[in-house]
Amino acid sequence: MPELLLELFSEEIPARFQRRAAEDLKKAVTNALVDAGLVYEGARAFATPRRLALTVSGLPVRSPDTREEKKGPKVGAPQQAVDGFLRSAGLSALDEAKVESDPKKGDFYVAVINKPGADAVELLSGILPKILTDFPWAKSMRWGTGNFSWVRPLRAITATFGTENDEPVVIPFASNQIEAGQTTFGHRFLAPGAIRVKRFDDYVTALERAKVVLDIDRRKDIIRGDADQLAFAQGLTVIQDEGLLEEVAGLVEWPNVMMGSFDPEFLKLPEEVIIATIRANQKCFCLRDAAGKLAPNFIITANTIPSDGGAVVIAGNERVIRARLSDAAFFYQGDLAIPLEHGLPKLEDMVFHAKLGTQFAMVERLVKLAAEIAPLVGADVDKTKRAAMLAKADLVTGMVGEFPELQGLMGRYYATAQGEPAEIANALEMHYKPLGPSDRVPTEPVSIVVALADKLNVLSSFWSIDEKPTGSRDPFALRRAALGVIRIITENGLKFPLKVDADLLAFFHDRLKVSLRDAGARHDLVDAVISADSDDILQITQRAEALSSLLSSDDGKNLLAGYRRAANILAAEEKKDGKSYAGAVDQTALKLPEEEALAFAVDAVHASVASHVARDDYKGAMGELATLRAPVDAFFTAVLVNDADPAVRTNRLNLLARLRDTMRLVADFGKVAG
Repeated sequence: MPELLLELFSEEIPARFQRRAAEDLKKAVTNALVDAGLVYEGARAFATPRRLALTVSGLPVRSPDTREEKKGPKVGAPQQAVDGFLRSAGLSALDEAKVESDPKKGDFYVAVINKPGADAVELLSGILPKILTDFPWAKSMRWGTGNFSWVRPLRAITATFGTENDEPVVIPFASNQIEAGQTTFGHRFLAPGAIRVKRFDDYVTALERAKVVLDIDRRKDIIRGDADQLAFAQGLTVIQDEGLLEEVAGLVEWPNVMMGSFDPEFLKLPEEVIIATIRANQKCFCLRDAAGKLAPNFIITANTIPSDGGAVVIAGNERVIRARLSDAAFFYQGDLAIPLEHGLPKLEDMVFHAKLGTQFAMVERLVKLAAEIAPLVGADVDKTKRAAMLAKADLVTGMVGEFPELQGLMGRYYATAQGEPAEIANALEMHYKPLGPSDRVPTEPVSIVVALADKLNVLSSFWSIDEKPTGSRDPFALRRAALGVIRIITENGLKFPLKVDADLLAFFHDRLKVSLRDAGARHDLVDAVISADSDDILQITQRAEALSSLLSSDDGKNLLAGYRRAANILAAEEKKDGKSYAGAVDQTALKLPEEEALAFAVDAVHASVASHVARDDYKGAMGELATLRAPVDAFFTAVLVNDADPAVRTNRLNLLARLRDTMRLVADFGKVAG
């Protein structure tokens, strides 16, 4: 069957746009093909710095004929309705429609619309230019004349359609005065000449000969493999950086890996500064030696094959990196000379948010909140206040101004060098964490307190001005802050009630539900252990885990069935009687051994469960509940709740209410599904 080959050749596409653009092109074309009746077998999209490419295989030569029946108004309907029906169906008179009958609705008109299929090339010539015009680039530009925009100037379009054995047809269309053809171009420097292509297989082969690796993932594999081999030969290992690898693969069409070096004297700088400098300025990978220390070497990925073996390329990169590391050393030494606290007044000139004031105002609130939290976590109050006061001081340093991603980390280095205690220095770095689901959380008391206080300060502040996340919009990363609070509490096993606004507490509940569900917890079990005023994150998590463990056992499953039966009986009888049953069980009114056994068991378990809950021992509490399974089963087998004697009936309903309330000490079993 025929295949489509489409290539959009342009000036260099920014690396960060390439993968998304390839997927957007694939989605736009395949969706349009299906809408046009051109179903296909497979589609693949590719991107290099200078091209987006798409191949769609297994396409039909033409779209199928279609037959559609369009239901119209009733016979005898107003003329206005009839005219609208004729227009929408493309009919000139009612004689062209047929009449069908419905036993309930009577006679109505039906138009039979037969649409002949269309040639695939004809359809594609209409589809493709519209896709180019509407392409969803994050940023685009216009050039020359007209209003057409693309991420960078578009230079050529290849669009062919045909089978493996036939000469393909060029799809006739133009975009911004560029006619589609079957000519592409090779590597900008190594093979810049024009290349005539027919279909995807010979297109890929021709590009390889012209020094272009079409697949970005293959380019990544080449870079990774060659870099690892080059490093291994020198007894070094490459510091893996997936984000940098993705970017570098988007900068080259024919990767050529080399190794450069810098003056070991620069290793006196913090290694994160060296890595950030080399990464940001030259897009190079850093290396470690056999001892795990940063090596004075780096990996370069060139987009050419140098005739001198790379000497000029390496020397050029070494020269630039030497200059950038010299700048970093200047910033570092300058920052070290100024005590962190001397930079605090500058925070008054740094606006945090127009409605919330300056960074200095936020720091003042942070210090106050941290002092309140410290005793709850067992942290030294004075050290905590000191750490909170210095937490944002590195924002005004030269190094963080150059590399904002080093905020917090540089605060730790400067604080350590200036003689601050280790707990305070560590807190300056760790209070920003965790930054994501795989990031570490603070574990030292001072760091825990400042991290919690910072996140709660930000959340409470934005809630106070009604600036909350909506849908996918979260410009201030408030969801991440809430998840950070949750992880710090749960992973450190902190009993730390959240004393926040009810609406903010509900937001924490939503984030906790997401976190627990991502960890594999059932949504109904999470709902069963959360109430509107639940403010102990650790307690909620432990209850959910204990409930899951209980319900995974046979005793738990049968007990849940008994609970549901009891709850249903109570709901029905309370509705019928117009009152709730929550009174004490009268031991003298118990007539049968099974109800006596259940009453005795519930009383014992109620006291035991309450004791376990008071000690936050939820697994123990669930274990006690599991012992009710046998007396509950026996009760429902032998006892009729709605006894003819009203006193006996009331007593048995009170007994079921006591069972329900005992189980609710740890969870609302009524919210458990299944």
